[in-house]
Amino acid sequence: MTDSPVQIVRTRRHGDSRGWFVETYNRDTASALGIIATFVQDNHSLSAAPFTLRGLHFQVPPRAQDKLVRCLRGRIFDVAVDIRRGSPTYGHWVGAELSAENGDQLFVPIGFAHGFLTLEPDCEVAYKCSDTYAPAQDGGIRWDDPAIGIDWPLPAGAIPELSAKDVVQPLLADFDSPFAYDGRPLRPLA
Repeated sequence: MTDSPVQIVRTRRHGDSRGWFVETYNRDTASALGIIATFVQDNHSLSAAPFTLRGLHFQVPPRAQDKLVRCLRGRIFDVAVDIRRGSPTYGHWVGAELSAENGDQLFVPIGFAHGFLTLEPDCEVAYKCSDTYAPAQDGGIRWDDPAIGIDWPLPAGAIPELSAKDVVQPLLADFDSPFAYDGRPLRPLA
């Protein structure tokens, strides 16, 4: 069990002459890692252009979501930002490269904004959510908020492909967080 709220979940591939098999989710294994979430919705996205940025998104209570994110095709830089009021790591972020090749997943718990940047064309991303989509509880923070300072791996001078919604997300300073700190500060990813 880890004391970090955001964590990398490493999968183990079992290969033979046919290819490989991997268990991407097991409730007991997740529970041993401290992930106590009941997932009720799976999402799958395709981003055709490289350097497409989706985020930073979350849902507020009572429809907040834990997420377990993986990249099925290509490579992404996946990010979680602490938005729990009272947290000593409020506004801090962690990020990891997830790819079809490495099979790693990122667990993003309630109280964290989530986003990712595609690093190749035609990236497919899938993630499990602990609640269904609720438009009235949908929220976001600016991907380029200087107070957060995410070091997105963009080529010099590149501007990411963004949705109309993500262009106008508020800054963290303009966000009144409904998420409470649970006593577990954000830690660097192992």
